Amino acid sequence: MTVRSSIRPVRQALLLLGAALALVLSALAAQATPAAAASSLPCDTYASGGTPCVAAYSTVRALYASYNGQLYQVQRASDGSSLNIGLLAAGGYVNAAPQVSFCSGTTCTITKIYDQSANHSDLPISWGGFWKGPGPNGSDVGANAMALPVTIAGHQAFGVNVTPGTGYRVDNINVPTGSQPEGIYMVTSSNLYNNQCCFDFGSGETSHTDTGNAHMNAIEWGSACWFGGCTGSGPWVEADLENGMYSTNTGPNTASNPGVHDPFVSAWEKNNGTSNFTLKYGNATSGGLTTTYSGSLPNGYSPMHEEADILLGTGGDNSNGASGEFFEGAITSGYPSDATENAVQAGLITVGYAASSAPSGPITSGLSSTKCVDDSAFSTADGNKIQMWDCTGGVNQQWTVEPDGTLQVYGKCLDITGANYGNGTLIGLWACNGGANQQWQASNGTLVNPASGKCLDDPNSNTANGTQLILWTCNGGANQQWRVP
Repeated sequence: MTVRSSIRPVRQALLLLGAALALVLSALAAQATPAAAASSLPCDTYASGGTPCVAAYSTVRALYASYNGQLYQVQRASDGSSLNIGLLAAGGYVNAAPQVSFCSGTTCTITKIYDQSANHSDLPISWGGFWKGPGPNGSDVGANAMALPVTIAGHQAFGVNVTPGTGYRVDNINVPTGSQPEGIYMVTSSNLYNNQCCFDFGSGETSHTDTGNAHMNAIEWGSACWFGGCTGSGPWVEADLENGMYSTNTGPNTASNPGVHDPFVSAWEKNNGTSNFTLKYGNATSGGLTTTYSGSLPNGYSPMHEEADILLGTGGDNSNGASGEFFEGAITSGYPSDATENAVQAGLITVGYAASSAPSGPITSGLSSTKCVDDSAFSTADGNKIQMWDCTGGVNQQWTVEPDGTLQVYGKCLDITGANYGNGTLIGLWACNGGANQQWQASNGTLVNPASGKCLDDPNSNTANGTQLILWTCNGGANQQWRVP
């Protein structure tokens, strides 16, 4: 008995020692695990890298694994009521089905994009600024909520389709100011851009006016060549630092950066506030990041003078002539490391961004396979001319055949002007509104409007560029034959 009683405490001590060693080894293993695990969402990865998100926005998914709040708000035109759009599950993807039902038969506008960070710096429609928007009292307007359908991990989703006059902004919030370092990323697309000022995402001025060089730090996406001497046609990831959109510290892009052409683009900018800014891009569905510039700030921009404002789709002084697409993005406190950004990109390409499952492509003429139905001059303005034009492959010729019977480009509809069903009525582009004058059915090669029983027609079989399409009694002519996606 004496011997057994002396062995038992020793055995218990050894067991306790073994358990302690196991805990130590487990802790060491956890420290050895990369801070940005493959399963991390962007703002988790940024936090692990020591540069936490201070603002995070998306209309398609959560940017934190723990986030289970709302993503954005839509308002419908028919009765002015609003609906918040949330997630299917915490840390998951958008639940878009309620939006589709809510907006059926009317138009909807995105009126607010919720900040997923603890700062709750939600983005409302901008109240305007030095340059007046098209909304009430010079405010900007919100994006058409149904204009940018995509899928994400196989789920239905909608991005933010920014057209001239669209802008979102929030002031006097907790973001880096002065010369404090800041990082930014967003997911956009080469499908929609222009050379106007400014499709921005990042920091702007709280006054919504130009308060001088270095008072902005934002990603600008487009083909604006602010200083001349650019190579290629763009679009480029540029830095809007106020009074200039910079691809390098002198302005123009380099020959190695002629433009980015992917349906989903990850755009990156970071600025340490005193001596360096860096620009990168990636394909948001595959591969790594390409650094297009990393070096000194432009003359007159050191130190930075950032202000407590976040903007999307508009410039620092509310310049709002630009177009672009936005799916997600975040702003960080601190200058993110390359390793952190690489980890965010690695996680991003697993998300599963894809085009909408609705058929999309050019509508070609039965008179000539080289002539396409074209949205004139890439304009998204209501009433813009729909015409015949040489097939170019441009985004203004990429029509989506929607399940609701509409034909859409830029999220707007092929429209019989004024719902006038008389022969010769002009065909234009118009905000989708569920009207019978925006309904089309493919029938024996023709595109018939069911309400009138009449056909989409190329007048007098004129295939000259710029010929505006009309509505006309169906007659079986080759000028009423169309090849639809």
